Order: sequence, then structure tokens, then C-alpha cells
Amino acid sequence: MAGDAQPPRIDRSRPQQRAYARQARADVLVGRMYGRVMPARLRKYLRRSTTPQIRQAVRDTIGRVVTAGSSAAEPVRSAPLLLRKRSSSVGRGATIVRWRKRAMLATVVSDLTPVQAARRNLATVRECLDAAGIPYFLVRGSEAIRFRVAVPASRREATGRALTRALASRALYLQRIEHGGEPRLATAHSIRAAVNDDYLRVMQFFTDPAHCLILGNGFGCEIEFWREETEGDQPGQPGEGAAGDRVLLAPRANLCSDAVRVAEPAVAVPESVLTPFTPRHRGEVPSYPSRAAFAEPIYSDVTFPIDVVYTWVDGEDPSWQQRRAAVAGTAYHRFAANSARFISHDELRYSLRSVWLNMPWVRTIYLVTDQQVPHWLDTEAPGIRVVDHREIFADPSVLPTFNSHAIETQLHHIPGLSEHFLYLNDDVCIGAPVVPELFFLANGASKFFKSPALVPMGKPDPEDIPSSVAGKNNRRLVEQQFGTLLTHKMKHVPHALRRSVLSEIEQEFAADHRRTAASRFRHDTDISVTSSLHHYYAFHTGRALPGDIRYSYFDLAIAETASRLRGLLARRDRQVFCLNDTTTEDGDGTSQRGLVLPFLETYFPLPSPFERADAAGT
Repeated sequence: MAGDAQPPRIDRSRPQQRAYARQARADVLVGRMYGRVMPARLRKYLRRSTTPQIRQAVRDTIGRVVTAGSSAAEPVRSAPLLLRKRSSSVGRGATIVRWRKRAMLATVVSDLTPVQAARRNLATVRECLDAAGIPYFLVRGSEAIRFRVAVPASRREATGRALTRALASRALYLQRIEHGGEPRLATAHSIRAAVNDDYLRVMQFFTDPAHCLILGNGFGCEIEFWREETEGDQPGQPGEGAAGDRVLLAPRANLCSDAVRVAEPAVAVPESVLTPFTPRHRGEVPSYPSRAAFAEPIYSDVTFPIDVVYTWVDGEDPSWQQRRAAVAGTAYHRFAANSARFISHDELRYSLRSVWLNMPWVRTIYLVTDQQVPHWLDTEAPGIRVVDHREIFADPSVLPTFNSHAIETQLHHIPGLSEHFLYLNDDVCIGAPVVPELFFLANGASKFFKSPALVPMGKPDPEDIPSSVAGKNNRRLVEQQFGTLLTHKMKHVPHALRRSVLSEIEQEFAADHRRTAASRFRHDTDISVTSSLHHYYAFHTGRALPGDIRYSYFDLAIAETASRLRGLLARRDRQVFCLNDTTTEDGDGTSQRGLVLPFLETYFPLPSPFERADAAGT
């Protein structure tokens, strides 16, 4: 009730994460000022002639000057005064957050996800329309993570009044997207103006208890007003009825139909048909009122199941260390047995959180390990399964193995694994909501993401790093089989793979495949199957094609990585990012943990269902 509403407040719980988030916002400002203060020619000179440490020191100096006396890294202290007049509509559990330099009212949700934010905004719009008796139906739009609701244009004013009544119990924001406007706190006056547009976006802002994750206009529900006409009066307009039928015409393009008959009955359509961004394998999928034109999947929809596979190791496990020590003398290159390859910074916990938040359509997650289970993992949680090396290796006599190339040759042997799956290392995170079509086409073809980095030319050399050696060996196989030159490495992103292609590779290149599987450490005869050879082989056989992805790579050994991570946190504009520990100077990775964990805990503050309740925060 409006009378029970509490005044706006600033929640200062979990101060470490909040302080890190404020520093991230300040770093973005510093980066902008660095670009303004330092001419491009001078920045280029510094990159060529100085170390990363010196460049970072220059940025820090500029930052101290820029932020002196600035509120960039401070909470929004004036927000309660600015927004107190709206306190009656905030309701319990609301707070004030900083979003794009603005103070916004947000509802605190303890188990916040993008799917939940989109559903809540849709529920708000539907409640308003249902209470006012306004007819509506959902439309399949091109936006993957937002819902569209179609309303007859004759009910504009009634829709405005319905939204205005909702202001008594919640803080609504409006965005007049037709005019390129920003979200504004809704008032009766702004609603009356907005419903004169052909379409608008309605939303609440949501945040987690620590205010690290803020979900706003990207998950708003869009209302569009469909104009009613007589079909015969609109030559060329599609429709299934006879001339003279009344039809509703869409004010903008959608994926299925720009006209429906007024008299056509509504049908219940599953959420998984209206949007690919839905947890279609997690319990019951809700249905919404729509029309027949929007009731079936379209040609481009990926409807087949997609699983996720991780390979993981805890290099601090004494039993594992003993197994490794027994065969450690066989490594051929100093990076092949480098301790950085086996140290865990708890990245897996946060990578799983990222998949849970941003890829809700994943069916099952498989965690491939060597007789290990993370202490915090709930192995009984639905949707996750731990798989031991002994379950998948065709020849168990080659175990134990400490070679990721060897382990990757056996992933397609996982029992129950779907034909289409994504392979992730635990240092790869999904940074923003994505849909299956980013990785696969509806016809089953997979996508790969080429890196600008080239595989060095020539034969394998003792000075080559193991990944380059494997790339050269892949090149030999591709050239023999297809007569083309393999040139590029692949980005450190989820690799879209097919079991059938991996099985063909196992048969087609049997000798190299067996040799790699039997190498306990990375060897100069290894091939890299999942991260390279699969993509080139599938491309040449018509089952893969290049794709595009918003991606960032972070080497934890580079000094400027800390500020880059804070910049990423402030922007949250990468679909995928990788935190790669290429070297570990301190042996146990203490300095890297101090860099990685605050960032990951702030970026992904909410536990996933795969974490044991008694292990939270450990």
C-alpha cells in the first residue's frame, strides 16, 4: 500500500563491493580524461617506448588530478533530497542507485537475474492493462531480452490512466524510444505525453542487495499501439480474412506479422517461442496471450538443446599434486607445466554465476575433473553434473593427465552430452545476456570467433609456446585434408562445438588424436581439437562459419589490467571476457587473487543455484 511506503534510502551493505564499483566509475572518468589530456601521438609514443607500469602511473597521476574534488567515486549523496517527493511511490525494499551518473530509484531483489527483471516489467504492464480491461497481446520483436505488448491505438488514453494508477505503488520509469529519449521517472504528465507515441518502454530498475548489479531499461517492457483499419482500405496489407475485415496494423516492424485481424481469438504462447532468452529447461515455462502469427518458432530460432562443458582443476589439492609430481618430469616446455596453468582463483564459481545469469537457455552444465569437486559446489543441484576423467577417456591407461589438449580430445565422450554444446575454460565469463543464436545457427551450424593473433609460420619450434605448437600441428592436418592454410588462432571465448564433428575428427586424424590423448603434459606433437581444429574442420565441411562477438581479454600479469577491469565493470559492455593468468610470479597466485576476486565478486554478486548454502562467501 502507498501509505506503508518507506522513504528512499541508500543501503551501504557489503561496503567492499560498493567501494570497488565506485572506483570503477572513477576509472572510466580517468580513462576519458586521459584521452583528452594526452594527444594520440603522445599516447602512441608511450605505448612504444615505455612499460605498462609507467603508463599506468601516468594514468593514475591524471586520475588524482581529475578526481580531486570530484564526486565521481562518491555515493549519490543528494539523491534522497532530489527524490524525496517520490517517496510515496517507492515502496518497501526500494533504494537509490547510481546509473550512468544519475540517481535512480531501484527495487532490491535478493535473487536478481535478467530473466526475472524482464518478467517483472512485463507483469507490471499486464497488471495495469488487466485491471483496466484493456485488450492486448504479446508480439515477437527483434529484441531478445525484452517483451513487446500490443494494444489497440484506440486505448491510448485508457493505457495512460492505467499506468498512472500504478505510480501509487511503485517507481516506474518511461523511455520514449521513438524519440531516442533516456529513461525518466514517470509522472502523470509524462505518461500522458508518452502514450501519444506509437511505442514506448516501461520499466522498473532492479538491483541486488549490494547495489553492484543494476538492471534497467535494457529489460523494460515495450508497449506499442496498433492502429485499427478496414482491410480493404489498406491495399497490400497482409491479412487472412475477407475484404472488409477489421485489422490491427503494427506501428513498426517485428519478426512475424505486421497485421492481425481484430476478431482473431487470442492464443496462449510459451515464453520460449516469444523470446530465446528464457530458462526453457528449468521447470515450467510460462505462457502469455498472443496471436496465431506469433505462436510458432520461426526459421532462425535455435530450438535444439545446448549444454555447457567446463574442464577444471584445483592445483592446490595435495592428492592431485602427488599424482602430478609422479609424472612431472615429462613436460617439454616451461609453460607446459607452468604452475599458473593449475592455480585456481575461484574463477569457476563466478563463471558459473555468469552462465546462470546470462545464458538461462543452457540445459545442463558438465564439469570435467580429475577426481576433484569444488568444496562450494552443490553436486545435487539440478542442471549440473561432475564428470571424472575416467568416465570419458577411451583409453584409461593414459591417466592421470595434466594436459588440457588431451582432456579436450575426449569431451564428446561425456554420457548424455547434447550434440551442440559450448566448451568453456573456467577463466571465461559471460559478461552480458546472450542468446543461442550468438553461437549456433538454427540449421545446426556452429560459429567460431577468429582472433587477430596469427599462428606462427613454419614447423614447430622448441621456443614456441604450446598453443602455437598445437596450432602448427593443426595447420599440417588442415593443409593435408583440404589444401588450405590455417592462419589464425581463436579468441578465448565459449567454443561452439558439435559431438558429431568431434567424433569425425577422432576417426579422420586417428594417429594424432591418440598421440595427443596419451600426452600427460602438453607435447610438441599435440593438436588442439576444441579450440581450433574443430572450427577449421567444420568450416571446410560446411558445418561452421565465422561469427562476431563483443569480447575482451585480460592478462593478469600486465600492470594496467586492474584499471581495465574496473572500466569493464563500469561499462558492462562485453558479451564475453577472459581473465588469463599467463605467469605466476609469487608461486601461489596471491597477487592475482587480490586482483581477480574483488572484480568478480562485484561483477557477479549473487550466488548461483550451484553453490552450497553453507559455502557462501568462502
